Amino acid sequence: MSRIYKILARAEWEQARALGRFEGSAVDARDGYIHFSTAAQAQETARRHFHGQDGLVVLEVEADRLGEDLRWEPSRGGDLFPHLYGALDVAKVSAVTDAPLGPDGVPLVGDLA
Repeated sequence: MSRIYKILARAEWEQARALGRFEGSAVDARDGYIHFSTAAQAQETARRHFHGQDGLVVLEVEADRLGEDLRWEPSRGGDLFPHLYGALDVAKVSAVTDAPLGPDGVPLVGDLA
């Protein structure tokens, strides 16, 4: 199985837990799908899109559990990124970890390998 990761605000995660599903952040809603990253992509995603944002968490999800709503599509530099076209059932999240800000203001996603 391959793991994929979603970086989001803790408040968004808490709201999703209460609802039983995560329907995406504002960026996800704008783009029409929930953005995920692979382990190799997550730290660069944090640097590019979450610099200076505190109070973040990283969701870990087994990609195989998301079915046909998960599509791998080219993005940054031609890399394939996982995009979920639909809500994320919170029961499919296998782990949630904090992503504290590093000294350079970039959230640290930790060792995801």
